[in-house]
Amino acid sequence: MHPSAAELLDSATESCLEAAFRTGEYDAAEELVQLALVRARADGDRATEAGALQQLGQLMHFRALDGDPASADAEAEETLFVEALAIRRELIDMSGVAESLYGLGLVNQVLRRDWAAAMPLFREATALADEHSNALIRSECHRHLGFYYATEAFEPQRALRHLCISLELRREWGDPRWIPSATFAIGMATLAAGQQQEGIDHLRRAVQEARDAGLSARRVASIEDWLRRAEAGESPGRG
Repeated sequence: MHPSAAELLDSATESCLEAAFRTGEYDAAEELVQLALVRARADGDRATEAGALQQLGQLMHFRALDGDPASADAEAEETLFVEALAIRRELIDMSGVAESLYGLGLVNQVLRRDWAAAMPLFREATALADEHSNALIRSECHRHLGFYYATEAFEPQRALRHLCISLELRREWGDPRWIPSATFAIGMATLAAGQQQEGIDHLRRAVQEARDAGLSARRVASIEDWLRRAEAGESPGRG
C-alpha cells in the first residue's frame, strides 16, 4: 500500500528538519515534499497540498540560511507561501493561515531585510497562532517578534519577554533540535540588555544543548563564536 499524501508530508517535514539542524542534505527532503504535493493534488487533498507548498517554502528558507541569504529567491519562496495561504484561507484553517503568514514575514524580514513589511505579517500570525496553533508555530511567531524588539525597536526587555515565551513553547513541543536556538536568542538579547554574565550563561547553555542535540558543526560553531566574543567583553553583534 502506497503512503498517503499526509504520510509523505510527515516524512518530508522530518527529513527537512534533519537537513536544517544536522546534515545540510536537502535533496531527499525536497523529493519527498514534491511527492507529497503530487499525491495531494491527485487525491484532491487540499489541506495536504497547502502543507506541502508551505514545506517547500520552508525548505527553500532553510537552504538560504545554510548558504547565502542574499542569493535566495525571495519571489519563489514568497509564491509558495502565498499559494499555501490562499488554500488555507479557503479551508478556514486558521492555524495554517498563521503559519503561512509567518512564512511571508520570514521572506520580508530575512531575505528582503524589510521589517516594515514583515511586522504586520508577524503580528497577525502571532495573534492567530496564539489562538489556533500548536506550540511550535506559536514559538516561531514569538521568536521573530522578539528579534524585532531586540534589533529594530531596541526594547530589550520586551524582546526578552517574547523570546522567553518562544523557548517555553519549544520545550513544550519537546523536540530538542529546536531548543538551542531559542536559548541562544535569549543569550544574545540578554547581552544587548547589558546583562553580561547572565547572557554568557545562556550562551554556554545553548552550546551544550546544541552539542547534546547533535546539531551540525556550523550551528554549534555559530553559538561558540558568540560565546567567545561575549567572554572577551566584545559588544553583541560586533565583528
